Amino acid sequence: MSLDNQGKTTGLHLFLAWVFVGVPLAWGLYQTVLKAAPIFS
Repeated sequence: MSLDNQGKTTGLHLFLAWVFVGVPLAWGLYQTVLKAAPIFS
């Protein structure tokens, strides 16, 4: 086990982490807006 890379985060890792969190979050917000729109119209 190498400790050379410990604590270093690459741009790819950051991108993948944000995609992993952002896609479901965006989908949930989109669904919420779609379901709430009839209430305000």
